[in-house]
Amino acid sequence: MSSINDFVVRFANVNGTGSASANSLFAKAIFRMGVPVSAKNIFPSNIQGLPTWYEVRVSEKGYLGRKHGIDIMVSVNPQSMKKDIDSVKPGGYFVYDSTKKLYDEFLREDINFIGIPLMDICNREFTDPRQKQLFKNIVYVGALAKLLDISFEVIETLLSEQFQGKEKLIIPNVKALKLGGDYILENYSFPLDFRVESRDLVKDWILIDGNSAAGLGAVYGGASVVSWYPITPSTSLVGAFEKYAGKLRKDPETGKNNFSVVQSEDELSAIGMAIGANWNGARAFTATSGPGLSLMNEFLGLAYYSEIPVVLVDVQRSGPSTGMPTRTQQSDILMAAYASHGDTKHVLLLPSTPTECFDMMADAFDYAEHLQTPVLMMTDLDLGMNEHMTPPFHWDDNRKYNRGKVLNAVQLNEAKEWGRYKDVDGDGIPYRTIPGTHPSKGAYFTRGSSHDEKAAYSEDSDTYVRIMNRLVKKLETAKSIIPSPEFYQESNESEVGIIFYGTSKYAAEEAMDILKEKGIKVDAMRLKAFPFPQEVADFIEYHTQVFVIEQNRDAQMRTLLINELEINPKKLIRVLNFDGTPITADLITEPILSMQLQSI
Repeated sequence: MSSINDFVVRFANVNGTGSASANSLFAKAIFRMGVPVSAKNIFPSNIQGLPTWYEVRVSEKGYLGRKHGIDIMVSVNPQSMKKDIDSVKPGGYFVYDSTKKLYDEFLREDINFIGIPLMDICNREFTDPRQKQLFKNIVYVGALAKLLDISFEVIETLLSEQFQGKEKLIIPNVKALKLGGDYILENYSFPLDFRVESRDLVKDWILIDGNSAAGLGAVYGGASVVSWYPITPSTSLVGAFEKYAGKLRKDPETGKNNFSVVQSEDELSAIGMAIGANWNGARAFTATSGPGLSLMNEFLGLAYYSEIPVVLVDVQRSGPSTGMPTRTQQSDILMAAYASHGDTKHVLLLPSTPTECFDMMADAFDYAEHLQTPVLMMTDLDLGMNEHMTPPFHWDDNRKYNRGKVLNAVQLNEAKEWGRYKDVDGDGIPYRTIPGTHPSKGAYFTRGSSHDEKAAYSEDSDTYVRIMNRLVKKLETAKSIIPSPEFYQESNESEVGIIFYGTSKYAAEEAMDILKEKGIKVDAMRLKAFPFPQEVADFIEYHTQVFVIEQNRDAQMRTLLINELEINPKKLIRVLNFDGTPITADLITEPILSMQLQSI
């Protein structure tokens, strides 16, 4: 086996040993060499001690999805070593800490073993116990750099950037890096058949995780309040907002913060505080994951029915219940779309990249205030916590926020009659006020109980039906302002179509190329938002077979399409992955190829 800029490296470590930083350093070095790269951190939910893996895919063609099969395994964890050896593809390489000899039963004749006495080297060269553990990771990065022909200069630059202001840490890290390279120089032939060559393929793209992108997007979108309760994998999103707001949202004269971050006692109070802040005129949001979204259902129903804007980011993880908190899924779709009891329906945004996390997060506040309703941005752990190659963020400094139909004091003085829940424009959206706008006009009181157009309590059946039907009209208006689906062809050309959303994009785009190479042309549509516009129904109607690709067990997006568009269920074919790891192109192509062969 041999390959230039096209292989997968997997690191097998022990959680809590500082390996993620070293593994990320390896991925960033390849990115700095101009070669497309994607990384997946697969870690347990306990604090430390269990196996953790970090996969790096190098792809000159720009494929950024996870790929089956490991070309180079770097293993420093005895707990998982047998499994790690078994996962290496024939002809691949197994790099391990040879301080202790491998068991004979672990050996395979069809792969190559490269032993490096990592612990012996660190025990000999470093005295501090913590440094011995941490620098073992840097030693294997140095060894890999020599084996794969990765520029040492690039890695040294990254280390100097990482430890800027802490220059004393640079010298021992560079020493550990060179120790690994020197060991390979003295003991092995290099570079391997797998290696990295510099290219100019990453353009002006950046590496960033979706949670950081969304946190920054919230700042640019005008958010000034976030209330939250910590839950993996959404916690770092609020941390990112606080970090960026701390730099960008300070009063230039007083130096005081122009934002508020409130850690609440639970998820119910978190969403309640966010709704209250929005009702008072702020742009506020919260972030959570599956179990938290379950708890927030009642308040989401209140915001929907009382028509208060609020933004919620759901960074999805594996469920149900506690599930696998540090594994990825797209398993909250149905709960989010219909969150709360009774007839409720919410706007969902479905970003696929960190750039879309930034853009959609900023836009979410405009949508929420325009429509006076909750807007939920649905990401997942893979997008939220893993760094992705993504186009740079752009912002128009002349952009004005869309606050929607908000009456000011002058308008209230001029208004002959005003009803908080009265639709006067035919778009389903009434006019609202912000407390304190006028000393005597525009005040209203409402609650979760049934109300009339003037916000007065009412259990009159006809009134209730009018209000509920108007809320449906509002969601019809939403279809014209939320993101439209992305089509991968100017016009449909095949009887076969595929539908996907979120992080399934990466594998789906690669799968399309694989199918094309095998002579199978498919049309493709990526969903970006819910409720679905007419284009979605038209796409499904055109095709004989439509494969719906998603990362959950019960085909939740397929169910939503059937329910909302009244599609014949037989027409929508499930393509599912729900093992907690990102879906791969192979998992998508196999069922499509199988069905196409059966039809020949």
